[in-house]
Amino acid sequence: MYLISSTKLRKAKNELTRTKPYFTALKAEIKRIFRTAPDVESKYFYPEDRTQKLDGTYGCLVITGDKGLAGAYNHNIIKDTMHMLEEHPDTRLFVVGEFGRQAFMQRGIKIEQSFLYPAQNPTMQRAREISSILLRRFESGELVKIFVVYTDMKNGLSSAAEETRILPFHRSNFTAGPTDAGSKVSFEFTPSVSAVLDNIIESYVSGFIYSALVDSFTSEQNSRMEAMNAANENADSMLSQLSVQYNRVRQAAITQEITEVTSGARALKKSKLREAE
Repeated sequence: MYLISSTKLRKAKNELTRTKPYFTALKAEIKRIFRTAPDVESKYFYPEDRTQKLDGTYGCLVITGDKGLAGAYNHNIIKDTMHMLEEHPDTRLFVVGEFGRQAFMQRGIKIEQSFLYPAQNPTMQRAREISSILLRRFESGELVKIFVVYTDMKNGLSSAAEETRILPFHRSNFTAGPTDAGSKVSFEFTPSVSAVLDNIIESYVSGFIYSALVDSFTSEQNSRMEAMNAANENADSMLSQLSVQYNRVRQAAITQEITEVTSGARALKKSKLREAE
């Protein structure tokens, strides 16, 4: 399992590396739009003054694995989701991964929608399917906020469970940071700035979900490698301890046999001496 996970990890890391440029380019284009037309309005963003409080039903996309034997990978996701449900009970769950489905069913928690394809080998097509469902619920007003609970691959050695709001966005998510060279160039938007922004946001959400799926899959393989490596080390340690115990028992048995033979020989010798006398 360690060798299989290491192979899948390398493949998943390559997919993750190929995902980043697309995701970064979309974010740069949204940033460019806000710098070109700062007063643009979009249904996917908080109002600029942020005075409107969003009360209502939340949506939460939960990404787990299909099986265990991956350390605390799945349990951390379930724990973060349960914490979110405690803070906001009116949250509808959209679950990817058999482990998450079974965990919530055992707890008697209703799942709004379960995506039955496996969490293994995520694709952009699956991300678009998930994104279209969540966007449709958000645009209809059925959901006022949408979160993603997944495992973020921080670097090549560590990962951590993340709870990220993907809708609605704050403008500061895209307006902060250094100004790029193309921000001062004049652009023309067709049919309108809002229409272009909304179209890019839909692709951005799909890209984010795809990135989260790939991140989670990468983190799962990394966690499984660590779990299997720990299992190997524990097994080696157990074998070493059992070997010491076995040698002690074996030595004790040999010593006991030698003692019995020696005692028997001594007794036989004494018996012969008495007969001779």
